[in-house]
Amino acid sequence: MDTPHIDTAHAVNADAPDTDARPPLLVLLAAPRGFCAGVDRAIEIVERSLEKYGAPVYVRHEIVHNRYVVDSLKAKGAIFVEELDEVPDGVPVVFSAHGVPKSVPAHAEQRGLDYLDATCPLVSKVHRQAERQVEAGRHIVFVGHAGHPEVIGTFGQVPEGDMTLVETVEDVAKLEFAPGAELAFLTQTTLSVDDTHAILEALKARFPQIVGPKAEDICYATSNRQSAVKVLAPQVDLVLVIGGANSSNSLRLVEVAERLGTTARLIQRGEDIEEGWLHGVGAIGLTAGASAPEVLVREVIGRLSQFRCVEEQVVTTAEENMIFKLPRQLTD
Repeated sequence: MDTPHIDTAHAVNADAPDTDARPPLLVLLAAPRGFCAGVDRAIEIVERSLEKYGAPVYVRHEIVHNRYVVDSLKAKGAIFVEELDEVPDGVPVVFSAHGVPKSVPAHAEQRGLDYLDATCPLVSKVHRQAERQVEAGRHIVFVGHAGHPEVIGTFGQVPEGDMTLVETVEDVAKLEFAPGAELAFLTQTTLSVDDTHAILEALKARFPQIVGPKAEDICYATSNRQSAVKVLAPQVDLVLVIGGANSSNSLRLVEVAERLGTTARLIQRGEDIEEGWLHGVGAIGLTAGASAPEVLVREVIGRLSQFRCVEEQVVTTAEENMIFKLPRQLTD
């Protein structure tokens, strides 16, 4: 990992309570944090669809796992549903960034619905890998979290029975494949880097013949945000992670901090923060999951400054410049 770069920026709130002589609360801001390229693309697809087609535009499942983002798009005319059966005829529908089973676009085509696929290209890459491994005659061991939309979408790329889910190292010990069975592994893109490494090592030890992608499937943004927390956590008394309770990559950031012995809390908005959390706290690490917008970071800083004067420092551990193309329907 590159040496962290620290930028100091004082943001002391003159309106903060001045009840004692405590030093300012130091807030180390992780960089990178917040939106990734896949989330940027998904949100832009919904916004451009509203501009092109007019409201309402239907979205199957939450476009990304963040309540603020979803509510903001609702206010612009997006309607979120869980299944295509809830979408009326003659209106466009967008598929979420997490990806969908093949049966979903097939159903949309049967109904004559115009659809736009906002699946993150890195998730689509895993879908193509799954198809290739099954075509090659291999059974896929998929590392992921049961019930997560990305897992459901990936399982829906191949015939039923051609993929087995494992969530833990203990699950690997329970697998029952014939000696020499043709196997491949793939992973969800938003997992814990450390947990996934341990699971894959267990898989390779038990099934030496198993094959997998040359590069890990965990996306660059997930990996970068976890690396940043590993740098921040040892330097602070508390880590705050902005993200949804159903956001896999945000939950993993909390776990990373806690494993390093630092108290961590997942919050959705600034109003979630309680003043009591700051008792005995001199420094806070602040990051945001890949589906949390920067406006919420500023909101959290504002909330903290209601309790203490705040001094911000940005700790940069990686640079991100990834951009994904939009669907042709929105660029032609």
